[in-house]
Amino acid sequence: MAEPQDLAGLQLAGKKVLVTGVANKKSVALHIGRGLVAAGATPVYMVRTDERRDSVTQLLADSDIYVCDVRHQDQIEALAESLAADHPQLDGFVHSIAFADYSDGWKPFHESSKEAFLESVDVSAFSLVNLSNALKDLLTPQASVVTISISTTTMAAENYGFMAPAKAALDSAVVFLAKSFSAFSQVRFNAVRAGLLKTSSSAGIPGYADSYLYGEKATLRGRGLETSEVANTALFLLSPLSSGINAQGIVVDAGMGVNYFDEGIVRE
Repeated sequence: MAEPQDLAGLQLAGKKVLVTGVANKKSVALHIGRGLVAAGATPVYMVRTDERRDSVTQLLADSDIYVCDVRHQDQIEALAESLAADHPQLDGFVHSIAFADYSDGWKPFHESSKEAFLESVDVSAFSLVNLSNALKDLLTPQASVVTISISTTTMAAENYGFMAPAKAALDSAVVFLAKSFSAFSQVRFNAVRAGLLKTSSSAGIPGYADSYLYGEKATLRGRGLETSEVANTALFLLSPLSSGINAQGIVVDAGMGVNYFDEGIVRE
């Protein structure tokens, strides 16, 4: 993974940011964390299990790594207590958590199981609400919260299934959290709505490789989106330079969303 070149101008030096969701070297969260370091900030990490912490320790150098499975309220409360003791002020929070159980293979959307659907919403969307509430006393008055969403939730990509409605709930939660927090702070909430990426989590989606190759052709530049491009947008939203942006979803898809009917693609 190439290190970011020059991020000093983002005015993030000296700030501390909680970053969730690092799984491996391909993770958007890892790119964001390394960008924070390059900009002079201090990332603090949260992963789901002890095993995951052990597997990413080398990637995260000497950074503090906390364990929290967001499906369990007691673990969220324990995380908040630990952070309050070790890092009582956070200038930002990166929510890069999503989960969908595709173990039964592809099914038509109307056959989605209630259990899988609700678990996806719980982990992928409600966790932003739950963690934000648990951490609200640690966030500085002008902190920035950034979540990683998808470029569109209104296109029925059948293989993505119930994950798109879960991300739609996430996008809506961003707006409502921004409004709710405005009653007592200037904390901002925004989403980076990313196009198709080569990540390990994406690989678990049935038929994703074919979707990615099509999406790559549909970008205006004919080249797929890079994880670092998504991370750089998140870094901008974490920085004071984006102070006027709140309750928004910034689409980062290299123009894919406007180019599905490109003459060359249609001809193929």
